[in-house]
Amino acid sequence: MREASNPTRERIVTAATKLFYAEGIGRVSVDAVAEKAGLTKRTLYYHFKSKDDLIAAYLDGRDQPNIRQMAGWFEAAEGGAEHKVEAIFTNLARVARHPKWKGCGFLRTAAELASMPGHPAVKAGSRHKKNFETWLAGELLSHGVDEPQILAREIVLLMDGAFSIMLVHRNPDYIEAAGRAAAMLVRARSGSATVG
Repeated sequence: MREASNPTRERIVTAATKLFYAEGIGRVSVDAVAEKAGLTKRTLYYHFKSKDDLIAAYLDGRDQPNIRQMAGWFEAAEGGAEHKVEAIFTNLARVARHPKWKGCGFLRTAAELASMPGHPAVKAGSRHKKNFETWLAGELLSHGVDEPQILAREIVLLMDGAFSIMLVHRNPDYIEAAGRAAAMLVRARSGSATVG
């Protein structure tokens, strides 16, 4: 059963999402989130017992929308599994060219919390990465690709590696290169690998 909608809580998460993604979790205070949401800090703490819980809610709120977006790119792409996987990377590169793109919020948050592996936001990030990997493995399986779980993990490594190097170089070409590598991995485990 779905939890009932709470407009005030959603307003807080929306405000936190905008601020945390734009500036990073360490640079944004609870006061700033409350102000952006147009609420008092007391109201914010009524809905979230700590900033840590708010950070986790920010990431949990991005989980399914991010996966749906990538699933849409996968589905819309023409061709076999290798083209569909590469399309995810091609679209990520396109998005990364937007001036407001700041990289993967899950990885950026995990980096800020690297010394706190038990933090609820690190756990939320881990869930998201696992959810994406599980979704991708299911799609690869449905396309008849060999070793879909292993391949999905390899593709996640390429994707997160591309996200990480983007934080250093700010060059979306790295995401496209990772997409080509991912397509080659898919091709190597598909029936199309034997076709000339």
